[in-house]
Amino acid sequence: MTRPAALRAQSLRRRLLMGILLPVVAFIAFNTFSLYRQALASLNTAYDRTLLASAKTISEQLDVSGYDDAAQLRAVVPYSALEAFEADNQSHMFYRVSTLQGEMVSGFAELAAWHGRIPDRPPYAALVDFYDDQFRGENVRVAVLLQPVASANGRGMAVIQVAETLEIRHTLALQILWNTLARQALLIAVIALTVVIVVQRATRPVRQLSQQLQARPDGDLSPIAASSAPRELQPLIDSTNQVMQRLQHLLRHQKRFVRDTSHQLRTPLAVLKTQVQSALRGDVPQHQALQEISNTVDRATQLANQMLALAKVEQLRQQSAPPPTRFDDILRAVALDLSPLIAQRDLDFGIHTEPATVFAHEWMLRELARNLLHNAIRHAPQGSDLAVDLRCADHQAVLCISDHGSGVDDELAARLFQPFSAGDVRTGSGLGLAICHEIVQALGGRIALTNRVESGRVAGLDAVVHLPLPPPTDGSLNTAATAQSSP
Repeated sequence: MTRPAALRAQSLRRRLLMGILLPVVAFIAFNTFSLYRQALASLNTAYDRTLLASAKTISEQLDVSGYDDAAQLRAVVPYSALEAFEADNQSHMFYRVSTLQGEMVSGFAELAAWHGRIPDRPPYAALVDFYDDQFRGENVRVAVLLQPVASANGRGMAVIQVAETLEIRHTLALQILWNTLARQALLIAVIALTVVIVVQRATRPVRQLSQQLQARPDGDLSPIAASSAPRELQPLIDSTNQVMQRLQHLLRHQKRFVRDTSHQLRTPLAVLKTQVQSALRGDVPQHQALQEISNTVDRATQLANQMLALAKVEQLRQQSAPPPTRFDDILRAVALDLSPLIAQRDLDFGIHTEPATVFAHEWMLRELARNLLHNAIRHAPQGSDLAVDLRCADHQAVLCISDHGSGVDDELAARLFQPFSAGDVRTGSGLGLAICHEIVQALGGRIALTNRVESGRVAGLDAVVHLPLPPPTDGSLNTAATAQSSP
């Protein structure tokens, strides 16, 4: 494996890891933030309860004389009453007792008076409110308790404020955060290790398949045998096998083409060389020598053109889906091109076509029609009938070219579609019908040569081609229509 290929393989594993780990890390980060907020809210709830307990302790130290607006509050609150609520000397508590009108009774005068309102639904069974403030430059949490005070000498309402610095809350919140992060980091590490192991094991069949392909000798296009590969890889393996099968077919065709071409061209070239040497020596008259050379060149040219046509059929077979093409138009155009040959042999020619659209390259249909019609013209007796019929039946375009020749015997008919199997080697190269056979197969049809028997004897030969038609649609061109003409 080259270095760029190895880097791409590593990139694939990296993308798998990142695709799995990034969502997990994002979820864990969100979960950690949520847990921290929940922990902080729980701490505030717990320590707010402590502030409320402190305010209630202070309320127990109050006395009053007078009633309602004339009530005079007195408070003797030793600081030791608040020390029990201070945790680990990390936080400090301050208080203020005042009347509803804000008149200072006892405590720390720097603590700002409360000007808020009691919530409609307090969190506890008391007239209490909680808020954040600053005291002596520090952030504090303040609990406000409205406490009725009664004694034998009076009745009144006291506003008790208890403030606490936030060191203990922040310390515990950070401790919870770090503990949570440590556990989540351990979870991420476990997930990452698991993902690495799983990805490594999951991609092992791919690496094994790559090693198996690299170990193959050059030219080995046999199917990949990987029945134990995961199901997700089976479509890729099947597609690869199909591609290798097509490549194998192309290579076989190419080798056969090169072999046949070299073999078939060797003979006319050798004959041509012999004829040239004979002409140079003066063994034959000059005009006769040139005529023989011209005939040999014509046969070699025909052979080369047909070999190239056979190769072009295979090339078009590998291309994308062919376009829809009117077969009847092409058939009439080919008949018109060959009309001089028909007239030369004085044939009574008739053509009947129905509109037929097939999925095929125009060149393939033209080559098919030209080869079949040219063979029929060549083998039809002088002055005989020659008929071309194109009809649409059973979702097929059926072409029948009928001559009145001597037909073919069964043994020859079985091999006429093979390359270089001409019935008469003096008049053909044996590639015309082979080209027709390859074209029809490429188009998903079939072709046959059938002797036409009348009154117990062979009256001629029928070349019949079946090509599939597209599925019928509204306004299809494949409707019955007939036309009769003679060139």
